[in-house]
This record gives sequence, C-alpha cells and structure tokens, in this order.
Amino acid sequence: MLAGFQNVTFEFGARAIVEDATWHIQPGERIGLIGYNGTGKSTLLKLLVGQYVPSAGTVERSRTTSIGYLHQDLLSFDTEESILQVAMGAFERVLQLEKEIEEIGKELERTGDEKTLIEYTDRLHELETLGGYNIHHKTEEVLQGLGFSNADLQRPYKEFSGGWRMRVLLAKMILQQPDLLLLDEPTNHLDLPSIEWLEKYLQHYQGSVVIVSHDKYFLNRMVTKIVEVYQQQLHQYSGNYDYYEKEKAIRVEMQQKAYENQQDYIRQNERLVERFRAKASKAAMAQSIMKKLDKLERIEEAEIERPDIRINFRVDKTPGKVLVELNNVSKAFGDNVIIENSSIEIDRGDKIALIGANGKGKTTLLRIIAGIENFSQGERKWGHNVEESFYAQHQLEALNLNNTILDEMRECGSQMTDLELRGLLGCFLFSGDDADKKIKILSGGEKARVALAKVIVSKANFLMLDEPTNHLDMHSCDLLIDSLTKYEGSIILVSHDRYFVAKTANKIWEIVDKQIKEFKGGYEEWVAWKERMAKQEADRQKEAARAEKQDGKEKNNPPVKAEKKETAPPPPKAVTGTPVNKEQKKELQKVQRQFQQVEEKIAALNKRIVELEAALIDPAVYSDKGKFVAAEQDFKKADAERKQLNAEYEKLFEKIMELEQ
Repeated sequence: MLAGFQNVTFEFGARAIVEDATWHIQPGERIGLIGYNGTGKSTLLKLLVGQYVPSAGTVERSRTTSIGYLHQDLLSFDTEESILQVAMGAFERVLQLEKEIEEIGKELERTGDEKTLIEYTDRLHELETLGGYNIHHKTEEVLQGLGFSNADLQRPYKEFSGGWRMRVLLAKMILQQPDLLLLDEPTNHLDLPSIEWLEKYLQHYQGSVVIVSHDKYFLNRMVTKIVEVYQQQLHQYSGNYDYYEKEKAIRVEMQQKAYENQQDYIRQNERLVERFRAKASKAAMAQSIMKKLDKLERIEEAEIERPDIRINFRVDKTPGKVLVELNNVSKAFGDNVIIENSSIEIDRGDKIALIGANGKGKTTLLRIIAGIENFSQGERKWGHNVEESFYAQHQLEALNLNNTILDEMRECGSQMTDLELRGLLGCFLFSGDDADKKIKILSGGEKARVALAKVIVSKANFLMLDEPTNHLDMHSCDLLIDSLTKYEGSIILVSHDRYFVAKTANKIWEIVDKQIKEFKGGYEEWVAWKERMAKQEADRQKEAARAEKQDGKEKNNPPVKAEKKETAPPPPKAVTGTPVNKEQKKELQKVQRQFQQVEEKIAALNKRIVELEAALIDPAVYSDKGKFVAAEQDFKKADAERKQLNAEYEKLFEKIMELEQ
C-alpha cells in the first residue's frame, strides 16, 4: 500500500466531510475521486498529503512513497526563470550533479589528483544512471505535449497566464514521476490535444494516480477504479465511470428493496406487539418482539441526495432562418493571423461546438460573432429577430463583488419580480438566504452559476457560451446538457469537455489553415471521420511508398491503387467553404448531403465486410459446405456493392470540387 485512510473522520467545524472512512491506494492503481461540489474531494487529497490532520483515525503513508499533488494553490508560485527551467526543476538531483561535475572538473584540471578523478568519474556514472543526458529532451517533449511551442520554452514563467502556468507545473510533476500522483481537475487548464496527450502519457505511467475530474471521457479512458464521496462515506467501485454509474444504480435499487423489505418486517412485528400488548398471557412475547426491533440495525432509504438544477430556458421570439453571417472576415493580432477571408453562417436550430487547440482563436471567433471583438476586414451581419446572450469566463470577473446575488440578478433588466428571481436562483442551488450572499464571498463555481443564471434570465434565442462547464460538477453538467438539448434556440459554444460537446452539438467548427471549417454532425461522428481520413491518408502514403520501391521511376508516375483498397479522397473544402452564389450553394449542399450519405454507407459496408471475412475463416463455417457457399456469396455481393459505392463516392467528390471552382 502506498497511502490511504484507516477509520478516518474529518470535520470542518460542525460539518463532517467523512466519517470512519477506510481507503487504501495500491501500487499501479488509477483512481477517479468523484462527488458533488462541496462534498470534500479536494479536502481528501489534502488529508493524504498531510496538509490537514484527521479528527479521528489515521492517514497512512509509506515512508518511501513520494507524492506529487497538482492543485489550484500552486498558482501563487512566481519566478523569472524560463518555463523550461521551471519544468527541469523536476530533476533536482541531476541538476545538482551537473554543478558538482563542473566544479570537480575545474578542480581536476588544476590538480590532476587521482582522488578527484575517481570522484569525477563517480559523479558521471551517477548522472548517466539517472538519465541525466536526456533530461532536456524529456522536458521539451512533455512541455510540447502539453501545448507549448519551441519558441515558448525560453520565455519567462511569469509571462504566462494561470492556465498555462498550471501546465508548466503539471509537466514538472509528471517528470518527477512520484509513486503517487494526485491531480485536482487537471483538464480544466488543457485544450483537447493536450488532454489526449495526457491520457496517453498517464495510461503508461508506472506510479499510481488519483484524479479529481468532472470530465467523464477523461475518467472513462483513464481510471480503473472509482471512489465516490457520498453521505460522508467513501464508496468504492472497481471499473471506470460508466461502470460506476451502472453499478451504483444496481446498489441503490438493492438497498431500496432491502429497506422496503425491512419496513414490511417492522410493520408486521409492530402489529403483533399492538395485538399482544393488552393480553397478559402474550405480554412477554410482545416485550420480546419490541427488544428485537430495538436491536435491529436499520437500513437507510436509498434516496439519492443530490442537488438539482432545474434549468428552463425561455425564448420569447423566433429568429429568422440565418442568425449570423460572417463574410470574408479576417482577424490578426500582430503577425498572428487567426482567420483570413473566412465566411460562415449560423442557422436557426444550429448547436455548434467550436473546438481545437488553445491559441487557434476559438474565443476570439466567439467574440467576433458576439460583436465585442473588432476585425480587420469583412463583415458580420445579424439576422432578423436575434436576441443573443454571451457567457464567458471573464464575466465572472465582471460581476459586481459588492452586490448580493439577488442584486446582481435585478440588474439584468429581466423585469422579473424578486420572488421569480429567487425561484430561478433556487434552480442554480442558491436557496433561501443564499440569494442575499455577497458576490465577493462566493467560490469560483458559485460565481459561474450566477453568471450562467444571468444568461438564462435574458430569454435569448441565441446563446454564445465560452467554457460553461469549468466550475460545474458532473451532475450539474448533466442537468445543463439536458436543458441545452431541450433549448429551442441556437447555440455556439467553446468547451474542452468532450462529453458535454458530444451531448449538445449537432455541428462541429474548427479553425484550420486560417479558415473556419464546418462538419455537419456530432462530436463522435467528427472524431470517427477524422480517424478514418487520417488512416486513409496513411494508407495512401504507404501504397505510394511501396509502389515507388517496386518501381524506381514512380516519382513521375501516379501511385498504384490497391485492387481491394477502400480509399476515399480527402474531405473536400466545399464541405466547409462558402460558394459564390445562392444557386451554387443550394446545389453544393445537396451534393454534400449525398456525399455524406454515401460515406456513411461505405463505413457500414466496410464493417459488414470485415464480419464476412471473419466468417469465411471461421472453422465452423468453412467446414460446412452450405454455410461456406452462403458466406462466400454474401461477401461477393458486399464487395461488388462496395466498388459501386466507391465509384459513386469519387463522382460526388469531383462534383463538389467543380462547384467549388
């Protein structure tokens, strides 16, 4: 065991966080620590590292266990050093050895002493054993994986914002390779490529990892065990988050049945007591039954205690078909060009997720759409009857700290009564006297809920949301997802939470080569499409390389196409571009739909062909002549259909390219 709790109770004043909790962290475990906001997840991590002392019980830590703890308080650290130097601080002993080797080397040059030579050689050997010659390369690799460019590495740490500073400290921590890594909401500061890199890194991490996160995708890919803080107890589940959800539902159902059975048993015995109590001959029996009931260990009712945000968006006006148009818009910050001559539109009913790496201009584009960011050329046009509302992280800072929550809501101009406003705030977990709290004493999550409540009050038919889930727990995210799914207006959002994006968006926007590219489909379809295109491109390159190897003159000839290869051209720019005139645009949209339908048919057929190929080599099939003949006929039929669809696919692609001219 690396660390853990043995019968631990911890209290803040009169409030118990955990009571008599036992939890042992074993080597190699990847654990997700979950619970509603305010249940004490971060407090448990502080107990593990010794920042807090339990009221009762013991916190156990092996003497040899090294612990790394990533948390918000680290942001108070500041330095003039470059981010490369800060991250390389992970190799404290190696850096110390480098200094010693330099000093001993100078001494050796001066004296030539044999004892100094042995000392010098010993230090060199230790440096090599610790991998000291690779620390620069390792550090650069980790920092680049977390989103830093080569040019960033020598920049001073103090020049970076809080989110980027946290990435530097995360890099330093994982380079230290502690036996136990405690990560408190690590994905809050990462974009999608960095989250994916961190997933791959941690999946091969040799130590144990405990993660507090509201990112379901991240937990599902990362953890093999869930520990839930619930009703002052720690409930443990062996599996990822999806397994936990299913298993918890079963546990709750079983507990409820046990509770109901026990209640039936108690009622039956209480009736017997009532019946026998008046009879002298049965009084002893009644007394015995009562003692038995008193000693009975009561089962709690399995009522799930959780906060419930009942968010109901209200839309007063229906907008026109097109809400916003961007025509040939360009935006740059100095030499950094964000978008260039890019055109796109948002239609009624669109629920768009704007995704991609940090620094690509997602928030800038959102601000351009909102009309609060200038651009160098082009035009932005609002549609008819559009009533917009913009939610962004900077709005938390724009809240008036001296206002009460209720005052802040009054200033929205919603014309709602105080009673109605209090009712709405109750939906956002501010009940009773909470509405009279000052903004300045609220936590980050509470401020986020106030800002989100202000968006809801607006009755807008077009929402622009920048990272709306950053300060919400998983249950609150689920409730927001449910509300946005039912929302009758249109949405464009920026989020790094893949589960949130997958559940809310029906279109994906990405800034690629200074252009806004649109994918007409949800997040999971987009990921599958990207993977498929990447695989096809890799296959084409392999085929070209193989053909070139076979024929040295292939440089001047087109690559040989494999006879049975299911290749498809790269995604046409027209899927995301903007044609010149309306007729051309309508024709293009029609062909795009056909193109997407054929693409989906090919994907389904390829899956079917893989199954048929597996059947043909199955001993149970090829040993039975009838089954084999039937399977072979099915395969030939499917293969012929695939060739026909591939031909249709290529024709549609050529048609799209013509329309794009």
